[in-house]
Amino acid sequence: MVPEWELVLRLTLAAILGGVIGYERQSRRKSAGLRTNVLVCLGSCLIMILSDAIYSGVEGRTNADPARLAAQVVSGIGFLGAGAIMKEGLTVTGLTTAACLWVVAGVGLAVGGGFYVASLFTTALVFVTLGRLSKLDEWVMHERNLSVIIHTVDRPGQLIHISSCMEDLHLKIKGIKVKEVEDEATDLTDQKHLCIELDVYNRQSVKNVIVVGALKQLDGIISVDVI
Repeated sequence: MVPEWELVLRLTLAAILGGVIGYERQSRRKSAGLRTNVLVCLGSCLIMILSDAIYSGVEGRTNADPARLAAQVVSGIGFLGAGAIMKEGLTVTGLTTAACLWVVAGVGLAVGGGFYVASLFTTALVFVTLGRLSKLDEWVMHERNLSVIIHTVDRPGQLIHISSCMEDLHLKIKGIKVKEVEDEATDLTDQKHLCIELDVYNRQSVKNVIVVGALKQLDGIISVDVI
């Protein structure tokens, strides 16, 4: 049997390592922050300790599998991960947070199993991945991301025409927001018009003037701004 002082050490270390990863998430204002990651890591550690203890108590007397409880943690954490993933229009958020919860559960299981070096090294790698690589990704993608603001007449199918125009220019729409502008007169009509904000990935570095010119050729387009 594992000494009680080591059990306390394992649980404490799991809470600390989960807190380190959770602190990084909370500093970026993510949905699963400090407390969530601490609880996931601590709970996983406790279940792994329990699984090992149960097996130690029946070893040699049955074909019990000590990994069975741990396996349920790996599959069960998917419910938390699914809850962290959100979809708004064409934008999907929370994938990194969901993956983070899954890794934190693994760290907790590793600590519970007594694999201290592996759990410490994994925590360090996760912290570097979440912190440093996100900055690298922003640096690489900055020049290829465009914000396109379109004012257009509110008419059926207009959004489809705009999307098709984007595809013809080989621009990928990553996010979209549509707002109705009221009490605004236009030169084209007295109809209400929409303000459409597109978050676009410009993979082939298409010039802004080409994007503006192509969109203005569509019927009902009032103005186009590319940032």
